[in-house]
Amino acid sequence: MSLLGSFGSKSSFLVGRMSFEKQETLIKLVILSIAVVLSFATRLFSVLRFESVIHEFDPYFNYRTTRFLAEEGFYSFHNWFDDRAWYPLGRIIGGTIYPGLMVTSAFIYHVLNWFHITIEIRNVCVFFAPLFSSCTTLVTYGLTKELKDSKAGLVAAAMIAIVPGYISRSVAGSYDNEGIAIFCMLFTYYMWIKAVKTGSVYWAAMCSLGYFYMVSSWGGYVFLINLIPIHVFVLMVTGRFSHRIYIAYSTMYCLGTILSMQISFVGFQPVQSSEHMAAFGVFGLCQIYAFVEYLRFRLSKDYFQILFKNLAILVLVIVGAVAIILGITGKIAPWTGRFYSLLDPSYAKNNIPIIASVSEHQPTTWSSFYFDLQMHVFMFPAGLYFCFKHLTDANIFIIIYGVTSIYFAGVMVRLMLVLAPVCCILSGIGVSSILSAFMKNLETTRKDKRNKRQDTYPVKTEVAVSVIGMMTLFLITYTFHCTWVTSEAYSSPSIVLAAKQYDGSKIIFDDFREAYYWLRENTPEDAKVMSWWDYGYQITAMANRTILVDNNTWNNTHISRVGQAMSSSEDKAYEIMRELDVDYVLVWFGGLTGYASDDINKFLWMVRIGGSTEKGKHIKEEDYYTKTGEFRVDKEGSPILLNCLMYKMCYYRFGEMYTEQGKPSGYDRVRNVEIGNKDFQLDVLEEAYTTEHWLVRIYKVKKLDNRGL
Repeated sequence: MSLLGSFGSKSSFLVGRMSFEKQETLIKLVILSIAVVLSFATRLFSVLRFESVIHEFDPYFNYRTTRFLAEEGFYSFHNWFDDRAWYPLGRIIGGTIYPGLMVTSAFIYHVLNWFHITIEIRNVCVFFAPLFSSCTTLVTYGLTKELKDSKAGLVAAAMIAIVPGYISRSVAGSYDNEGIAIFCMLFTYYMWIKAVKTGSVYWAAMCSLGYFYMVSSWGGYVFLINLIPIHVFVLMVTGRFSHRIYIAYSTMYCLGTILSMQISFVGFQPVQSSEHMAAFGVFGLCQIYAFVEYLRFRLSKDYFQILFKNLAILVLVIVGAVAIILGITGKIAPWTGRFYSLLDPSYAKNNIPIIASVSEHQPTTWSSFYFDLQMHVFMFPAGLYFCFKHLTDANIFIIIYGVTSIYFAGVMVRLMLVLAPVCCILSGIGVSSILSAFMKNLETTRKDKRNKRQDTYPVKTEVAVSVIGMMTLFLITYTFHCTWVTSEAYSSPSIVLAAKQYDGSKIIFDDFREAYYWLRENTPEDAKVMSWWDYGYQITAMANRTILVDNNTWNNTHISRVGQAMSSSEDKAYEIMRELDVDYVLVWFGGLTGYASDDINKFLWMVRIGGSTEKGKHIKEEDYYTKTGEFRVDKEGSPILLNCLMYKMCYYRFGEMYTEQGKPSGYDRVRNVEIGNKDFQLDVLEEAYTTEHWLVRIYKVKKLDNRGL
């Protein structure tokens, strides 16, 4: 106790001898350090409750490719042809991915091993997202400090450390591109603001490097390379364009475009695709604007106006003609389906069912905004107000970022991830401005009492105390909300499920890993497995077996053939399976346990995608509904549905099962009905394996009879 007491007195003595500026710096450093540690620690719930395991579907592909890179080296990785995917087509890995995530992880892995810190590559992948979330906290502080001051930066850093909208994609085990992309995006914005404020080539070049890192990591870089040109264009329109903006954007665009074209998957898209034309157009406008300003300085007013009118007409004609010619000849690629779906939310549903079938591509509900953002819903407008109140070139950028991200987050729930950082930044500005203003009111009230002066307005102290108390309550509830959402909603790995029994005890469902282990140990190495595309990455990574389709979804025709097989009768499905050399078929089924994300609930998407190509035009969605337009699996269900391959694989022998007390056999706990077709046998398939809780069912495709015998 005496040692602790002496240590405490010495530390307080040292702090007391520091100047005010040094004390302030120390406090800022302590707060920022706590936010960084909290950002990492709050994302570890899944590891503590389950184990160090990769989550979801896409992360398994990222883990598999990272492991290959770490073991075989970059040259082999870049030239890797994966014959385990998209049989019989295969996939060239190096030219079809954004490698930033894998290269960064492999670099960390080799650096740690160089220092003799032995760690498995899987654990590097598991803890990668929490590590970069801590880096994101630091960058958020720096960006917000540039926009307002260090006080707002500390609030924003503390908020982004625990905001659910960002945590949903960055918990331990969530080894996906977004885990690194948000850091890259905010770092690029940070460098851009520094370049705009200083007009320095150095900061613009750093911005280009950040943009290159972003391009190498995530396809969402398109948002970034459109947002910065919009900022420059707005500055032009509002008369704020200057040599600083010219230097910053010209340097950033030239270097960034050249660097981004070094990524194989991107290639010449920055100068060929429609998504990048806004950046190119604004770059051209910058050159024209600078040239016009040069002429204005050199020529008299009358000569300048004559020349300007003729030059403007000439430039518009030339640019228009070139754009039309390039568009007609196909040199400028049209917008992609995903980009169209952002501008028109109904586009994917009406034209590209494979995009519309992905749950994270659905529009965001109002409840999701509050669930993922909580107090930011209220403080976001406050931050916008304070940015408008003190309008600068940098604040105009964050206003544009906030408004555009609000729209895109509403169109697609996945893009809540892009909205969360700007919400934290604007909320940090709002909270800091409000607290600073009312804390000053308290200080001036105390001074007025000492000097015996009258308050400038009645109940000044009471109002200040009330507002400060309200903001404190907001921040406390925000902390509890974020912790609860992180713990309960975003820290459960989909590969391992947990549920509570009636007595309160926990039961673990490990059927998915059980099924993949069985495939790896009990099937030939060259076996081909057919499943819906959702499970492709997990099968190749965990079972090491060849699959027909996976989560890359690049070939709609191939996926359509699988959908046709699943939605056809056994005989027709058998023809497709023989055509594709299928050995085993895998389905997910939740009717026994009540797991709702099974293949029966996804079945209508298989029908829609299966019927979207020429070979599947005979498959009509309305044939799988009842006469009243309902999708039912009981006796009232459509005969075509009750006899299709997917129905039979899911419900084979299920008619003998009793799932709930007081319910008949064959009672589906997800659909809450007794199934309509119980007594049937499989003709072209035989059951190979069913997991403990029936979550995964695997069937072997029967060989053709030998007619010579």
